[in-house]
Amino acid sequence: MKKFFMCMLATLGLTTACAQQNFENVDVQGFAKLLTDTSVVVLDVRTSSEYAEGHIQNSILIDQGQSDFVEKAKATLPLHKKIAVYCRSGRRSANAASRLAEVGYKCVNLKGGIMAWRAANMPITKE
Repeated sequence: MKKFFMCMLATLGLTTACAQQNFENVDVQGFAKLLTDTSVVVLDVRTSSEYAEGHIQNSILIDQGQSDFVEKAKATLPLHKKIAVYCRSGRRSANAASRLAEVGYKCVNLKGGIMAWRAANMPITKE
């Protein structure tokens, strides 16, 4: 029985290790550089109240926690453009980037989210 469990754990580990990420993660500097490209669409996937507290200039808000997130994204975001995705800490945006990549978007996630962005003294707006 012990050998069986060891084999199952090893198989699970190999499966997890082989899973490929379908989007790119970048740090604040990489994200800022990406935003200099006018063809990139900036997507904030936080809640509307978080967005109101401050967001990256020209970002589009689509809350990834809503059940119709993918449908709203498909109706709003151009499929042929790169999508720069962020949230508060990077976790929700990684989830959103993965979901969007599954339906054909090319996504880049901000590691550390807007918390990292603010820590690097990058600009935000409340407009």
